[in-house]
Amino acid sequence: MKKTLRILCCVLAAAALLCLASCGSDQNNAAKTKNEPTNTPTQAKKAENSPVPVTGELSQGSCKVLFTMSDGQTFTVQCQPEYAPETVENFLSLVNSGFYDGLTFHRVLDNFVAQGGDPNGNGTGGSQTKIHGEFSENGFTQNTLTHKRGSVAMARSSAPDSASSQFYICYTDLPSLDGKYAVFGTVTEGMEVIDSFLSITRDSSGMPSTPITIESAKIVD
Repeated sequence: MKKTLRILCCVLAAAALLCLASCGSDQNNAAKTKNEPTNTPTQAKKAENSPVPVTGELSQGSCKVLFTMSDGQTFTVQCQPEYAPETVENFLSLVNSGFYDGLTFHRVLDNFVAQGGDPNGNGTGGSQTKIHGEFSENGFTQNTLTHKRGSVAMARSSAPDSASSQFYICYTDLPSLDGKYAVFGTVTEGMEVIDSFLSITRDSSGMPSTPITIESAKIVD
């Protein structure tokens, strides 16, 4: 009997280690992917295949956000809740709370994207709220926005419902990402500010040698 129990314990321990190794490998692969805007959140909501309605009131008002950088330059993002309601509500809630103030653009890649909104500053963090992935490959057909130059979308891990606070801005048209990530707005003013990020020295992963810091993000009329 004791021998049987020992064997059973060994089998269970081996299974647990295999599960942990598998989960860790998947997370690392998501973080290291260079041709997709990813992050590595610590938890994700269960996938849902139907649209999630807006429960707040922020996106019923102004959906324009003014970003002021630490050097005084500004750019404006116009959100489009009619295409991605929960995504816009989450983004505006974070802006309204001051979440993005002091954060950085930690990943800037030529002919790809400028990605920011991570409180850890390295692509591994996010807010406490995870939202439904409002894109067609996740069963959300309402969002027909595409990745064009100046488009703003949510980064995520390999899990479809893992987006939280990290977002990215496209430097060029990126049709390969269409339907895979939630585009929710566009830069309507100050795209030249986003372009100026490219002049800063970066490492192979796109991490700037000098922090590109958001001084403030505010909802404006």
